[in-house]
Amino acid sequence: QTCALPIYVHYPYWAALPTKKDNAHLVPANSKLKENEQNALVDVFFVHPTTYYRRVSWNADVNDESLNEFTERTTIKHQASIFNESCKVYAPRYRQATLYSFMDKKHNGQKALDLAYYDVRDAFNYYLKNYNQGRPFIIASHSQGTVHAKRLIKEIIEKVPELSKRMVIAYLVGYKINNTDLTIIQPCHSADETNCFVSWNTVLRGKTDDFFRGFVCTNPLSWTTDTTYVSADKNLGGVSSSFDRIDKGVIDAQVIYGLLMVNKPHYPGYPRIYKNSFHLMDYNLFYLNIRENIKQRIKAYFKKRNK
Repeated sequence: QTCALPIYVHYPYWAALPTKKDNAHLVPANSKLKENEQNALVDVFFVHPTTYYRRVSWNADVNDESLNEFTERTTIKHQASIFNESCKVYAPRYRQATLYSFMDKKHNGQKALDLAYYDVRDAFNYYLKNYNQGRPFIIASHSQGTVHAKRLIKEIIEKVPELSKRMVIAYLVGYKINNTDLTIIQPCHSADETNCFVSWNTVLRGKTDDFFRGFVCTNPLSWTTDTTYVSADKNLGGVSSSFDRIDKGVIDAQVIYGLLMVNKPHYPGYPRIYKNSFHLMDYNLFYLNIRENIKQRIKAYFKKRNK
């Protein structure tokens, strides 16, 4: 259950590293946000979502330059960058399963996802051995990345108590997670809880998404899992697909039926897919709330650890 490639000793097999010039270091244009990876006390291991949509093979080639460039200007830029004020960002390339793996009714789709996971696992093990140096860390992911991150927590992190304690939080966004999927790491219920996970799937209010309905859902405007409506004035700022501004109060949020229900954004640049889903914008719509929450969780983690 392992593979010879990618070899994570080589820089090209990482979409983001603290010591590499990459899009995880960026902040939105015309914002006053600062990246501070060099001085960060915590790491983030970020597993990117599906960016491979082709039908020609079940798994992507990690040496595909055009695919890597697409990954970097989308998810690394828009999602991994959220962590760059508080964390050193590590994001491996991996032989991600094609989008069609999720629709396959036979076994090839699962085999493709397994292969992708083995890369993620190998990258994480390399990170632990060569980069981490005993520091606290965050796990963050989206969509397919969350499939792999959840399995990583279950199969590696939960089996080593010292690792579970060093994991500040997991942002397991954009996929379905049951209360029972993990044993030690449980859903967070407040903004400063640590050694826990948050998760959400964003859809247009009044619509539904049967694929994601009924799973663990956190409201990133309140960081609770209850059904309290939170108005847009609590949204510190979203970042649109143009990545050139902060949109304060861009959207509201409420957990209903295990989905994060939102009204239409107050600004353009937050596209939907399948008419009702804001899947691609799960991070963008709550960019500053997540960024601030990372600081809050890290502060709480060190306060608890230093008692």
